Amino acid sequence: MSLRMFRYRIYLSRKQKNRLLDNFKTCKIIHNELLNLSITNYKETGNGLFKYDFNKFLTNKYQNIHSQVKQNVSDRVSKSFSNFFRRIKNNSKQKGFPRFKSSIKSITYPQSGFNFVNEKRLLVSKIGSIQIVLDRIPKGKIKTMTIKRNQAGQWFAIFSCEIELPKIIHNSKKSVGIDVGIKNFATLSDGKVINNPRFLIKSENKLKKLHKKLSRKKKGSKNRFKTKLRLSRQYAKVTNQRTDFLHKESRKIANEYSKIAVEDLKIKNMVKNHKLAKHINDASWNSFIQMLSYKAVECGGQIIKVNPKNTSKICSNCDNIQEMPLSERTFKCLKCGFTCDRDLNASINHHDRAGLARISTPVGDTVRPEHFWEKSSPKTIKARVNETGTIYRRST
Repeated sequence: MSLRMFRYRIYLSRKQKNRLLDNFKTCKIIHNELLNLSITNYKETGNGLFKYDFNKFLTNKYQNIHSQVKQNVSDRVSKSFSNFFRRIKNNSKQKGFPRFKSSIKSITYPQSGFNFVNEKRLLVSKIGSIQIVLDRIPKGKIKTMTIKRNQAGQWFAIFSCEIELPKIIHNSKKSVGIDVGIKNFATLSDGKVINNPRFLIKSENKLKKLHKKLSRKKKGSKNRFKTKLRLSRQYAKVTNQRTDFLHKESRKIANEYSKIAVEDLKIKNMVKNHKLAKHINDASWNSFIQMLSYKAVECGGQIIKVNPKNTSKICSNCDNIQEMPLSERTFKCLKCGFTCDRDLNASINHHDRAGLARISTPVGDTVRPEHFWEKSSPKTIKARVNETGTIYRRST
């Protein structure tokens, strides 16, 4: 069994918006009340409260929202405390004590309170019949339904469905290693390159102008609200462009290859570099790998995560390790003379490190036999590499 999320755009009347916003405020109040109740009870008795205690406290209160929504809030508060105590037990650096909320932007119906009237209408308890754009039918058994609003003022209904995946054998026997990057979004070990669309960079001028306009508007004014909404919609457009691109590219790779080797990257550590953080976030490598993972499983394929250590420094032809600063875009082995693109060399190493058999030889050129270079010192070898990447004998 597997969980799949289906997101649909919904359009609300003014009354329905006001009712949902009122539900959001009520859920915020409930969350803060339960959190305060648990803290007070722990100070007085030394014991924590559980989901059952929270539900008992909420009985016959806040009748303006559905009972399942209230229970979902109490469940979230209970889980937040459970996770906090688990992190303390595991001696985690970040304990993450549950916080009071200033706002809530989504509500969840765990079991009931919603139903499809037809292909265009969704009936939600305490809200009414909502217009929904059902571009595809949800598959499997619907477990929960979440109504969410983004910063651009757009509303969505998100269904979490339990799907039983049949055992599928992939049509292809091809395997591939993938190296993600900034210059090129991804380089495959068979030589294919996916260009980086850089959606955020392309929209930077528009975003800068809107930020400048927003800063000049008077706080609390209608014009400031309108400008802020325009800015949020521009950010939402960038997000949608990026998501569409990631879905399409991950689907192509999952359909073509049965075994895929990717890097096990620590994105949180990588974005600490302030010079590359914006470009790394714009590329969204983590989202790409997540999409690729579940799509590969659906197609009967397999994702293999490998340790990326030194994969850019190792020669894919002779396993020689040498320094490779980021400014060097061409890998030139100082031992065997193998020359190819830096990212291609890394993708081949990912493929080999995953234990996958090569179907074709690496793309590149070996310009001198290995035994020739074993007799030379590193200084002599470096002197024989010219700017074009060819290796030659120095005349004496």
